[in-house]
Amino acid sequence: MDGVKRRETILLELEATKKPISASRFAKEFKVSRQIVVGDVALLRAAGYEIIATARGYLLESEKDKQGIIRKIACQHTPDQTEAELLTIVSLGGEIIDVVVEHPIYGELTGGLHIRTEKDVKEFVKAYEKSRASLLSELTSGIHLHTIRCENEEILKKIKIELAQKKLLYQE
Repeated sequence: MDGVKRRETILLELEATKKPISASRFAKEFKVSRQIVVGDVALLRAAGYEIIATARGYLLESEKDKQGIIRKIACQHTPDQTEAELLTIVSLGGEIIDVVVEHPIYGELTGGLHIRTEKDVKEFVKAYEKSRASLLSELTSGIHLHTIRCENEEILKKIKIELAQKKLLYQE
């Protein structure tokens, strides 16, 4: 399969699902390397397609994904508290779009998350534990930002209150 056809197929498959599809899965399907798929996605993005990269794979952003309000919140906690933080946010109606930390050399580092459900949280935590990688927040003594999407300001307020009560919200 040539690159044009492969990219068309990637788009069709992303349009047909709400679940992330990994580059490895695409690579196996097309019998190419994972890096070829990463390059295909980069070309699709450059062509204007809004493809989101998450820890679980690629998603095509839809108009529905752009509804609600988007705000940043500052959090601080240990790696062991990550699951509690994420579950608090999604259980109250928030989507965690990303995590952002301030690095002394690189400036802002952002990791896409797109965590919407309890199942997404469990999958993220499982992947983190299996990988033995470090969380971005470990670079900054647990201090980090999350970009949150939710239906309205009232939900955001509830999320912040609950995180503060659990001592997960960054406080000076």
